[in-house]
Amino acid sequence: MTTETFEFQVEARQLLQLMIHSVYSNKDVFLRELVSNASDALDKLRLEKLRDDSLDADVSDLHIEIDVDKEARTLTVRDNGIGMSYDEVGQLIGTIANSGTAGFLKELREAQDAANAEGLIGQFGVGFYSAFMVADEVTLVTRRAGESQGTRWTSRGESTYTLEKVDDAPQGTSVTLHLKPADPENQLHDYTSPWTIREIVKRYSDFITWPVRMVPEKGDGEDAPEPETLNSMKALWARSRDEVSDDEYHELYKHISHDWREPLETIRLQAEGTFEYQALLFVPSHAPHDLFTRDFRRGVQLYVKRVFIMDDCEALLPPYLRFVKGVVDAQDLSLNVSREILQQDRHIRMMQRRLTKKVLSTVKEIRTKDADRYATFWREFGTVLKEGLVTDSENRDAILAVASFATTHAEDEPTTLAQYVERMKDGQEDIYYITGESRQSIENSPHMEAFRDKGIEVLLLTDAVDEVWVDAVGEYEGKKLRSVTKGEIDLDGEKDEKADGEREKQAEEYAGLLGWMREQLDEDIKEVRLSARLTVSPACVVSDAHDLTPALENMYRAMGQEVPRTKRILELNPDHLLVKNLNQAYKEREDRSGLVESAELLHTLAVLAEGGQPKDPARFVKLVADRLERTL
Repeated sequence: MTTETFEFQVEARQLLQLMIHSVYSNKDVFLRELVSNASDALDKLRLEKLRDDSLDADVSDLHIEIDVDKEARTLTVRDNGIGMSYDEVGQLIGTIANSGTAGFLKELREAQDAANAEGLIGQFGVGFYSAFMVADEVTLVTRRAGESQGTRWTSRGESTYTLEKVDDAPQGTSVTLHLKPADPENQLHDYTSPWTIREIVKRYSDFITWPVRMVPEKGDGEDAPEPETLNSMKALWARSRDEVSDDEYHELYKHISHDWREPLETIRLQAEGTFEYQALLFVPSHAPHDLFTRDFRRGVQLYVKRVFIMDDCEALLPPYLRFVKGVVDAQDLSLNVSREILQQDRHIRMMQRRLTKKVLSTVKEIRTKDADRYATFWREFGTVLKEGLVTDSENRDAILAVASFATTHAEDEPTTLAQYVERMKDGQEDIYYITGESRQSIENSPHMEAFRDKGIEVLLLTDAVDEVWVDAVGEYEGKKLRSVTKGEIDLDGEKDEKADGEREKQAEEYAGLLGWMREQLDEDIKEVRLSARLTVSPACVVSDAHDLTPALENMYRAMGQEVPRTKRILELNPDHLLVKNLNQAYKEREDRSGLVESAELLHTLAVLAEGGQPKDPARFVKLVADRLERTL
């Protein structure tokens, strides 16, 4: 057969070199990764056989086998699972983690300690390459179930690898490692030692569904011994809580999620009655790097009577809980269930409602009992959880009960809406909020001036989803959620005749300027009025109460939805010297053409102050430069 030689990608070579040169202190993880890959291959074959009875594949004794040869210093991990075709080997093995490699390299270099570095292997789907930490050369032989021809892949982990078609490959995949010499000082153990193999499999892979077998060493004059099964294969979700240690739960989570850090929380659920199922769910302690990408694989593993059915069953949890990992084992579903059937199945919908409520109630319990763990949860997953405020009206109150937000009340301590309402001032009817890109930018916004002066608390919302959920929710406990950048703001509370009289006098004083500016800026604004929200800045731009904000308009356009441009309102601070002088100049001059640029500059400065962009940056720069030139 012809052997072809290929070069690794640049990023692949970088990654291999990082692994080979002792990035990971615990090199035992290579065996965990290879066993995990083998287990996935067996799961896929069983599922494929369930769906297609005509598939020519032997499923009578699915297992994983580990062979060691002390003299040749080789270790082989073999399975009789789904296998790979020639093209699949080139795609899945040759291109090394065909997504996320760049992100993996970046995080790998930034990992602050060895534990974090080790946790990145499985997360980025490059576990196969951890074999090069302990091997000088790796050979993979595979044949896809139902096909007659196999493939051999070989590499020394340098710049190239070879591919060769072979005729005598058994069904499944075997990975043979030509081991480096043992080096205890560098945590490179003797992986031809049966004791070492047993210990690693027990620690990392005890719960795997399939038997992991190893042939014990043969003594002098003895017959060949029977293979020894190294793992217990016990379904942890089917055992009572007092029979399972936290370490066992954590290892199951790591196997399922490929996140080798411990989970933040373990959630058990057992439903009995007309429809029985068991669930073992995990809340991670860190958000996956691709949580907000379109290709993120969400959902939990679905079993039926302990038979694996589906790896990422999206129907069991809503999209805003896509970070939750785990296992659901149902008693009364069909083994031939498909994703399409699941979307219509009433039992699945019932499970989703129950699992969702259980996760949210668990998060609420964490918030009540453990402030530090809750802070970790909200930092990692608060943004995605808030999506549920838009999409899941049934559980909206439960999500609001566990949600917290940055606020002007305290710099480092987020608040719940319930706590905000408790602190509201006498006479305050609304819950005020402001949205923007960062806390610093929105705290310095002109819109905040009157609220700061009067000591009125404002929620500071900086996630993109905040622009959407506040409109979807609308109110909390009868209090309207109100943006400080929209509509007219009156913070004086009860009627004050003296203040009303002063406002009427100012309105009359500035009526001419307001009307003139409205005409001059007609292309960009729909109204010019005096402001009750400004105390320091000369002007600001606001949206009408029911208009889209500029940020929301941009968000819709980014999603390909064309929305009409909304004209906004320019508010002037009648107590600011710049505005007073502009009004005086307007009254005194018959030729006001020279004031047009001043009006334009005032409007653009207001846009800039809220983080917007000038409509014509070059013109704005020229106007400012001309003004500076005349003042020097």
